[in-house]
Amino acid sequence: MRLTGVSRGSAWTGLSVTTTLPNPSTRPGLRLPGRVTLAADGEDVLVRHIRLGLVAQVEPEDPGAPRRLVQYHQWPIAGRFVVPGGRRRAVDFAVPLPWETPVTVFGGVPLMTLRTGLRTEVSVDPDLDQGEMVPVLIHPLPTQQHLLAALDTLGFVMRQAGLQQGRLPRVAQTLPFQQRLGFWAAPLYAGPMTELEVIMRTDSTGMEVLFWLDRRLALAGVTHQSISRFRVWHAGADDRDWVATVDGWLRHAIDRHAAAAAHADWSATIRESAHVSRHPDQPVAPGYGLGGTAGGAGVGGGGGGGDGT
Repeated sequence: MRLTGVSRGSAWTGLSVTTTLPNPSTRPGLRLPGRVTLAADGEDVLVRHIRLGLVAQVEPEDPGAPRRLVQYHQWPIAGRFVVPGGRRRAVDFAVPLPWETPVTVFGGVPLMTLRTGLRTEVSVDPDLDQGEMVPVLIHPLPTQQHLLAALDTLGFVMRQAGLQQGRLPRVAQTLPFQQRLGFWAAPLYAGPMTELEVIMRTDSTGMEVLFWLDRRLALAGVTHQSISRFRVWHAGADDRDWVATVDGWLRHAIDRHAAAAAHADWSATIRESAHVSRHPDQPVAPGYGLGGTAGGAGVGGGGGGGDGT
């Protein structure tokens, strides 16, 4: 599938910008190939630089504030050059995605409201044309796929998915947010908790998993943060019994949760978690829906890179 984003508001620059992805489906850590095509009108256009950026909607740390678009990673793909009047210039790219790029698709279905777009930034002296964004579909790595499938097999039902601004303590984040997936607790585990929040942080060697248990039923009250961490390697992921592994993680997390609550002040006030207790997300309607993300099927085949007429 070819997806193309075309800059519509570039008449004042004398330049139109088209970004094409031959295949918008990818995974964290892989390279995303594509092409930026620039077409000049009647006069030569001096381009200062071209940069690409990944954009997503992120929840601020203030739970009462609305989500906002954040460009969380960028790459320079071209420096200073001239597009001759009446001609085109094509710039091919193959940019590496960060290992922590949030997953937006699971089982071929978009994850709730999560979307990621690729923005093309073309600097034309003295102005900046950000053009349109092209949607990028981020599929899970095998370790992430196995974890989510195991939770589904164990009976957990996803109720929300989002990106939360901020950094977790003692977690080696490279992006300014974490991806958080909220689940209704499976019947087998519904006594100690009503909700489970899962945070996955991946790198080139493996995945760190954080289980954040719902604190509304924790006897320790609002001051008790029930978080358990686990680490698994990418190597050998397909040979692991993931249902048994995740069940073991959950039982360990529940035991820690109960032990901490047993030594807490029983008179503590029980309040809702600020992290997992908001209303469930509603899946977005068909389309890309990233507050400015545009894109459509490309028409015709693409040629090689370089100058063209």
